Amino acid sequence: MLRIVSPSQSLVASDLDSFRRQESILIALNLLILVVLFLLHLYFASFWGKPAPLLILAVCVGILLKGTEWLWLQRLTRALTPKELATLTWASIALNISLATILGILTDKEDTPYFALMVVAVLEAAFRFELPAIIAVVTVADVSQFWQVRWFFDNHPPLDVGEYYEAGISSLLFFIVGVLVWLLLADLRGKETRLANNLLELEQAREQLVREERLAAVGRLSSAIAHEIRNPVAMIASSIATAKQLTGEERDEMFAIAADEANRLSNLTTDFLDYARTRPLNLAEIAVGDVVGYVADASRAHASKKGIHFELDVPAELTVCTDGSQLQQALMNLLLNAVDASLHGGTILIRVRDEGANIHIDVENAGAPIMEPAISRIFEPFFTTKPRGTGLGLAIARNIARAQGGDLVLAVNQPGRVCFSMIMPRFCPAPKQRGN
Repeated sequence: MLRIVSPSQSLVASDLDSFRRQESILIALNLLILVVLFLLHLYFASFWGKPAPLLILAVCVGILLKGTEWLWLQRLTRALTPKELATLTWASIALNISLATILGILTDKEDTPYFALMVVAVLEAAFRFELPAIIAVVTVADVSQFWQVRWFFDNHPPLDVGEYYEAGISSLLFFIVGVLVWLLLADLRGKETRLANNLLELEQAREQLVREERLAAVGRLSSAIAHEIRNPVAMIASSIATAKQLTGEERDEMFAIAADEANRLSNLTTDFLDYARTRPLNLAEIAVGDVVGYVADASRAHASKKGIHFELDVPAELTVCTDGSQLQQALMNLLLNAVDASLHGGTILIRVRDEGANIHIDVENAGAPIMEPAISRIFEPFFTTKPRGTGLGLAIARNIARAQGGDLVLAVNQPGRVCFSMIMPRFCPAPKQRGN
């Protein structure tokens, strides 16, 4: 029984904005029909007669009530409960049927245009209620029509049976409209329910995939860490065990190997922490030439071991929005990678380009191109083609760039020309001002 008098949950907005939008459309439709019918009455006053003062007052009251409802709706701070919504809908239906009946009587003609207001009542019932309530509204509208016909001919005999026939046709149309709209909405409700279920299943599947991907990523990362740590630990253990059996220079050599592997293990731990942790940013607009110059000077000792020279192409006036120390670390990783990939006696070009809102910092070497299977993995942590590399340099550099609103890409990959480009914002965003 509750389903007869309470609105269906489907297609009834639960949030305030959607409810306000739906109800505003119904109010606008109601007002439009009422105003149009009154204007038609005025236009065809020669047939229906000049509107009486009471009829004009009734139209004004109807417009006022609907206008008041619209103002109340705009000030509403929460969506209505199903019971409150049912009450509002029944009140609107009662208003339309009552107003149609009163205006029909005040027109004092066997035919009245105001019966169309009952269509609005039927549509509201079809939109908000189940079939029994729709039939109840159609029945009340039909009884009201037949009663108007009888009232008119009781006061203006003789009886014209054809008017009852026209009232019957109107009643049939009310029924068809109500049932047809209800069937269409029922089909939409079914599709809405299936869509909601499908979206829920997709969301659950997505969450499951995310969880599985996270677990898989943790597994891959753990495996890579274990692999990278196992080798130096094994070398340290082996060197110490061998040193126990040796003396002199051979023993010192084993201890040196153990120290070297311990240092490698320390560097690996530091690189991993740099990759994993999120460090606070201290962004400022600084001269990009100062950062590039510092990194080049700090890397020359390592580059000189292979006879590699640096060539800088950096406009002095360009600035970049960055955390200076983190940018230095990212560029250092790129430069050391370029040194390792370069041929003996080669040249590494460090070029800074102004691309409008962004600055491109290119680190280009003349080494062999990166082979196709490795291109898609070069930014993965612990992926490396070097015999003693950690595989974290490029991953750390890209993390730094992205954390500062930029990116790191492989811009050129050709024989004799391999270029990594760090894209960074040129200007820092203006700080937001507090409102008064």
